[in-house]
Amino acid sequence: MNIKFYKYHGTGNDFIIIDDRNKFFDHTNFKLIASLCKRSTGVGADGLILLRSHDKFDFEMLYFNSNGYESTLCGNGARCIVSLANKLGIIKFNTVFQAIDGAHNAKITNNVVSIQMNDVFSIEKNNNMCVLNTGSPHYVKLVDDIDNFDVYNNGRQLRNSTEFAGDGINVNFAQIKSNVLHVRTYERGVEAETLSCGTGVVASAISVHRLSLIKNNVIDVKTMGGNLSVSFENNKQYYQNIWLSGPAIFVYSGII
Repeated sequence: MNIKFYKYHGTGNDFIIIDDRNKFFDHTNFKLIASLCKRSTGVGADGLILLRSHDKFDFEMLYFNSNGYESTLCGNGARCIVSLANKLGIIKFNTVFQAIDGAHNAKITNNVVSIQMNDVFSIEKNNNMCVLNTGSPHYVKLVDDIDNFDVYNNGRQLRNSTEFAGDGINVNFAQIKSNVLHVRTYERGVEAETLSCGTGVVASAISVHRLSLIKNNVIDVKTMGGNLSVSFENNKQYYQNIWLSGPAIFVYSGII
């Protein structure tokens, strides 16, 4: 079988996306998905995304980590699939699509792709850290000298700790420098640091606001792979109208 794929990245967070509206791709074949994502012998990606038809919304997004297994929401991946849906003529510049955590609004404005995240009601905080779910579970910790911080070993230790045993958790390390939030993320399922993590960026932005370190409701974020923006409304009880915005870049297409 020949499989056409599209390679995209959102601030360095890269994905294989397949137009699977005819449902020809075996999404239960985790070994195949993992082999496609493997950088040394496959296409190479942080994850694989299937674009499928939906009877109520413009399309449906199925996301798989590079280990081959279906996972929770991927924010950068969602922005990339919106860009591909536009490229394929499925949508124009506004859309509503289905993901694993429900329906999401999205829009494309001057090559910036923005998605609306679900409301965040519960945030566990303690000194310089927060735990919250922004479509995927995240641990956020404030650190000094983020550029030289050992993200891999510290992230792996927290991700595999007994406190987060079972499904695990994504681990973000953050630092505010000149009113810009710098974020580095160790992602579960990838089991390494990625150049960017959309849901992690959102979790980090909300965390620094919840910890009263930044008072603005529009936060510029710098990741290892590029710049993103997070906006939200806060009524002191929960966070709503949350938007993640940034570039979603088509790299190339090919046949496997």
